[in-house]
Amino acid sequence: MKWLIAAVVAAFLAVFVYLQLHSVKTSYINGLAPYTNLPGRGFILEQDCYIFKFKARDSDWPLIGSHEGVPELPQQVSASNIGADLPAVRILGVLKVGDHFRIASVRRDESRSGTTITFEIALADEASRKYPRLDAYWIMDHLPEKSGAAPWILVHYAVPEGKE
Repeated sequence: MKWLIAAVVAAFLAVFVYLQLHSVKTSYINGLAPYTNLPGRGFILEQDCYIFKFKARDSDWPLIGSHEGVPELPQQVSASNIGADLPAVRILGVLKVGDHFRIASVRRDESRSGTTITFEIALADEASRKYPRLDAYWIMDHLPEKSGAAPWILVHYAVPEGKE
């Protein structure tokens, strides 16, 4: 009986340690400098992109990106790849040059492996989209974060509205 109790305690401890090591604390930092002026900013896509999710790790929102930033994605962005059986990613849809989106919120994810800042973006025609909200992590320039500045959307992916 003592061995059984010890085994149950050890199992609970192992699960607790595993969850602590793999947990992610998410906070929305829209109100913190330097992020206060980002929500609501509009952009126009300059490059076709995939809407996708990684198979190995789940994300709150589907991601947006291309082969350039995510080598697991096919090089040519094509609707024929939606639902294709790829080893590392599930392609859920495509976005085309000229599609509009806005930054809906700025999110900070903290885990033992580090802290990441990402933008949750909303497509302009949300009502007609299967996935109206996306995670822009893979189309962002994260270099400014090292100096405490806000990351930004890479200009070869999208440009701010009004600067086409």
